[in-house]
Amino acid sequence: MAASQTLPLSSLNIADIPIQVIDTGENKIQESAVSEFDYSRRGQWLRAAVLGANDGLVSVASLMMGVGSVKEDVKAMVIAGFAGLVAGACSMAIGEFVSVCTQRDVEIAQMKREKLRGSSGSVNDGKLPNPVQAAIVSALAFAVGAVLPLLAAAFIRQRKVRIAVVVVVASVALVVFGVVGGLLGGTPVAKSGARVVVGGWMAMGTTFGLTKLLGLDHEMQV
Repeated sequence: MAASQTLPLSSLNIADIPIQVIDTGENKIQESAVSEFDYSRRGQWLRAAVLGANDGLVSVASLMMGVGSVKEDVKAMVIAGFAGLVAGACSMAIGEFVSVCTQRDVEIAQMKREKLRGSSGSVNDGKLPNPVQAAIVSALAFAVGAVLPLLAAAFIRQRKVRIAVVVVVASVALVVFGVVGGLLGGTPVAKSGARVVVGGWMAMGTTFGLTKLLGLDHEMQV
């Protein structure tokens, strides 16, 4: 049996030994950037988009159901819905513009006060809310939400079927809006979806019931 030989450590060429270097620093930075993403950066446009789409869908669907509760004609229902779409989009745009302008003025005033006190803060237009952007996003989102029940009811002649289709389409769209809002905002998807659906049902049911009751009591001819 051959005797085992032990090579001295000094005889090994360390440069010849392959060494695999794992760059954990860069990976950690990337993982940290993903896990610590600030979802509040999306707050301005996300709020305007989700709020506008939900308002457009629920408002117009409720309006159409209210008219449909006392009127058989599909034309009256569609005209009421279209009028609600135009009026609501304009109202949302103006309201959002005024609201964001007020917020912008407050932030600018605060930055100026901090600058006078010698703070490091300064007026940076890039970080201020954009009222025009918020108004456009809000109006477009309202129109997108409002057009769904209009398209669903425009070609259905039977009133009961038409109202049922509006409810179904509105419910599905509300689920989608809630899920998308939850994903973009990093909030629980199920909770967000359930909240908007229940709220939409309450609005549509209340509008339908009260309009129907008012029409029966006064024998209104809409």
